Amino acid sequence: MSFNIDRYAHLRSPLHRWEPRAKLIGLLALIFAFGSVQNVRVLPVMVAIALLLYGRSRLPWRFGLAQLRYPGIFIAMVVLLVPFAGGETVLWQWGILRLSQEGLLTVVRVGVRFLAIVTVTVILFGTTPLAQNLRAMRSLGLPPLLVDMALLTYRYLQEFDGNRRRMQQAMALRGFGYGGSRLSRRTLRCYAQLASSLLIRSYDQATRVYQAMILRGYGAMPRPPGNEPIPLASWGATAIALVVAGGVAIAGQ
Repeated sequence: MSFNIDRYAHLRSPLHRWEPRAKLIGLLALIFAFGSVQNVRVLPVMVAIALLLYGRSRLPWRFGLAQLRYPGIFIAMVVLLVPFAGGETVLWQWGILRLSQEGLLTVVRVGVRFLAIVTVTVILFGTTPLAQNLRAMRSLGLPPLLVDMALLTYRYLQEFDGNRRRMQQAMALRGFGYGGSRLSRRTLRCYAQLASSLLIRSYDQATRVYQAMILRGYGAMPRPPGNEPIPLASWGATAIALVVAGGVAIAGQ
């Protein structure tokens, strides 16, 4: 996923109008229900629910596909070996390699659950600004320290990525990457210097930010989370999501 996943939080859709606390409860219930599905027949229903929610969110489809890129690479590396891990029903065999029906079904279950869970996660964090999601988590009982760490980490990753882009652009303007092999000793030395410079700059900046937060009274007077009432329409949407999650979890066993 990208560092600015909430770039489309300003759009207007039923998912954007859903109150963050109620939306967090409803969509997390769907995520846990999707993760518990074992019945292959329920997988198309699960995908249909995820795609329906994404369509109602009015988020660009290209944006959703972009969020699947890096998690998809990781899950693909994991599931590629599963069909050959064992099983009683052998569909194809070549030497010591055996492709089993049970392994293929496991790949289908893992892949489809991954697609549905990531899609709902993108909806959760893409239709509400991150700060509002973190405030909703805090009001639902998440410790304030974890909320602050999550917000600072998110902001820190953005700064880190910005520094990396600027330094790589400066290296390219100075001729880095032209007229030589990318795997040469000089190239590796330049990448090592880039990484070390990023770490040093990031540490110095984190120290300055922490000192500025202390000077402004961080941690001295913790603010209580807001207790604004949740609209009835949001409670209704959460109730529907909980009913759907319960049905998926029961049918998926």
